Formats: sequence, C-alpha cells, structure tokens
Amino acid sequence: MKKILFVTSEAHPLIKTGGLADVSGSLPKALAELSQDVRLIIPNYQGLKLNNDVHTLFSMRVDNMDIKILETRLPDSSIPVWLVDCHEFFNYPGNPYTDEEGNPWPNNAERFSFFCRIAVICAMDKIGQHWKPDIVHCNDWQSGLVPALLSLEKDRPATVFTVHNLAYQGLFSASRMVTLNVPGQLWNPEGLEFHNMLSFIKGGLAYADCITTVSPSYAQEIQTSAFGYGLEGLLRHRKDNLIGIINGIDTDQWNPETDGYIHQRYNADSVHDKVRNKTELQHRVQLPVNENVAVFGLISRLVEQKGIDMVLDCLPEMVNMPMQFVLLGSGDKSVEIRLQHLAELYPDKIAIRLGYDESLAHLIEAGADIFLMPSRFEPCGLNQMYSQRYGTIPIVRKTGGLADTVIDTSTETLANGTASGIVFNDAHSGSLLEAIKRVMLLYNMPEQWRKMQVNAMRKDFTWRQSAQAYLRLYENLNKH
Repeated sequence: MKKILFVTSEAHPLIKTGGLADVSGSLPKALAELSQDVRLIIPNYQGLKLNNDVHTLFSMRVDNMDIKILETRLPDSSIPVWLVDCHEFFNYPGNPYTDEEGNPWPNNAERFSFFCRIAVICAMDKIGQHWKPDIVHCNDWQSGLVPALLSLEKDRPATVFTVHNLAYQGLFSASRMVTLNVPGQLWNPEGLEFHNMLSFIKGGLAYADCITTVSPSYAQEIQTSAFGYGLEGLLRHRKDNLIGIINGIDTDQWNPETDGYIHQRYNADSVHDKVRNKTELQHRVQLPVNENVAVFGLISRLVEQKGIDMVLDCLPEMVNMPMQFVLLGSGDKSVEIRLQHLAELYPDKIAIRLGYDESLAHLIEAGADIFLMPSRFEPCGLNQMYSQRYGTIPIVRKTGGLADTVIDTSTETLANGTASGIVFNDAHSGSLLEAIKRVMLLYNMPEQWRKMQVNAMRKDFTWRQSAQAYLRLYENLNKH
C-alpha cells in the first residue's frame, strides 16, 4: 500500500473551475478503491462546499500568520482532505483564482507559493500526524513549487507532477522571488527562472521525479514548439520521465442507464430507445420535432482552442443538410453574438443556449446523434468520452486526448468492431466540413451507424484503468 498526498488547488465537488477538479475528485477515489492510503490537500477557500464535519488537526504560525490544518472528508468517500486555513490568503469569495470581474487576484503568487510551502511541511510529516507519504502528487502550476521545495529536503517523498493544460503556467515578475520566501538556490535557468520571469510550472517540470500529462498524445505534443509554450526544450530533456495517462470519466454521473437528467434511459442493447431523448431535446430547445434529421450537439467554452470558429464557418453550409444543431456554452462575446444571429436566421435548424445547464448538458449527450469537438488542442477532453458512452458519435480533430479516445470509422475499423467516431486532421473548416459530410453519409446507413454506437458505448472509460497506470508509476518511483 502506498501513502499518497494529492496536492491540488481544486477538487470536485468541493470547488470546481475546470477539468483539474474532476481529476482531483475522481483519481484519489479510484486509488483508494485499489487499497491505497490517499489524502488530499487543498486551500480552505471561502467558496468550498463542505458537507462533512471539519475539525482542526494542527495549528502553527508561519510568516507571523496563524495557520490551521483542518481535516474533512471528500464527499461520498472516506478520503481525508486537509484544508490549509489561512484567512489572509484564502478567505476570499467565489473563484479560487480570480475576482468577480475575472481578473486574477493580485497576490496569486503569494497565495499559491504559501500553499506549496504548507504542503511541503505536511509532506515532511511536521504536523504531528505520524503520516509521511511515499508519493506527493502535484497538479498544475498552483502546486508547481512543491517538487522544487521538496528537492531541498533530506529523506523526502518521491514527487509526481501532472500537467492538465500547459497553457496555464503561473508566470510572475522575478522580483516576487524576494517576497515569496522561495530559497535562492532554486532561482536559475534550470530551475524556476523562465526568461527572467518566475515560473511556478517549471518547479514541477524541472524538479519532479516524474511528469505526467492527461493523454499519451498530449505528452508528445507538448514536446513540440506548437504546444510547448517555450517549455518544449525542457520537456524533451525530461522525456524519459514524462508519461501520458488518459483521464477517466465519472461513470456514475455519466451513465445512460441511470441518468436522472434524461427523458429515456437506455444501454447498448436498447440504443434504439435513445431517439426518445432526441425528440425531448428538440422539444426543450424549441426545434421542430423530427426523429429522422441528424441532430448535432456541442457543449463547450466558446474560445479559439475549441475550434468554434471552424464550426461557425461550417454552419451556413450545414443548414442546407437534413440536420439540426444544438449548442450549449459561453465564452468569447463576439462568437456568442454570431451564434445568436445564426439562430435567428435559421430558427428551425439552430438552437443556442448561452451559459451552462447541467440537465441540458446531459440531455444533449443523450439526445444528439452526433457531437462536435473540433479542438485545436485538447490535453484530454471529457465530452468525447461522455458522447461515446451515450452512443452519440463524436467528430473530433486528431489531437491530444481526442486522438487517444476516438477510433476513426473506416471499412477496417467497422469490420474489427473498433469504429466509434469520425476523426479529421487539419485545423481548418474545410477538413471539418468533410468530416461532417462523412458522418451524414454514415447516419443514412442504419446498420453501420448502430454498430458504431454499440462499439462506442462498450468502451471502458472508467477511472480504474487510469488509477492502475498511476499506481504502476508510483511503484516504479519508489524502487529507485
């Protein structure tokens, strides 16, 4: 049994801004189910949703501030969660990283370097718990200083650093080094320095014993200048310690057999019942109810990364096909305006819902025939896995986790029972439109279509496989 301290700045359902929270809420549970001793450590934000008892484990003074380590449990589990309680840094409303206007808190460097220092104190068993982890597993830039700080400790645990999205790096002015109490020996081009800026993520990339990322393809992509954001040289240098492990999904929450949000539950053997969700979806978003047209779904942040500009380019041609398009999302205001304009022009073809609505998200996954996900880059991605689980055929670009989880449909993959979607290569609207035309042809071949749906629904996207891969990694680290 391994003792694992999981260091994260967010974890579902305690607090969530993105995919990091989903991983931090699911992977520790999957590891615990493999009989590992896992504990989470997270800042005690004002916005945490705590429904279990909270008690004080340890009190101390650090930098003339009173700090407490509180303990609670991860909901629906027996996993202990340690909360770093520091009013000066974490007792802010709302989002962990930004104010109500969406601007980063001006003291984020101080807040998260402090969190990292406290995590190290806990990892070195200095809080009176007689529990010292074998592995400290850190995630994204907010915990990036932990492997760097631990590298200075004698008899330290092994460290793993997971990159969920390399685009977010925690870059701050070099002058912050002084105010953050970060040891000077970490400040060098091989350490925390990045073009005369202080880089939190480099703390993880340069000092962790092993770097992981959330899909095998993304692990390759971040070693190139197109996806490496200036860190590709360091990542190539560390390629022997870099591995991609695909995320799982929450198969309890996303399960068409038990989903309380959908109109008609179904499974791979009753996939013909899926059509009832389609008519319910059409009804809900006020599109003409028609079982025969192909319904395309899209749930996304409306930003360039997600390829929404390519979708906008294709829509004027798509409306001439026997199809409907349902979108749920928010983001770039100019994109929102263009989408709403198209919905007004084609009210029988296009339904746009801005914002986020959990029940509608589930109904789109269950009710759409086809799911669009033409991302320019996608470290892992979740919706392409949800879609397959719901027998909704995804159209994805061959990048990151999309490339690793969707098998393109061809004569060969239909014959060997692996075809589960449509994959296209180039990040431009011409390639996406070709993929859409391909999917429309397949949609009109009921036998092949049913085969693809069943293949997709039978794939294993549980966290168990990912947790086993992480466990093998932890065991190898402790042998060295």
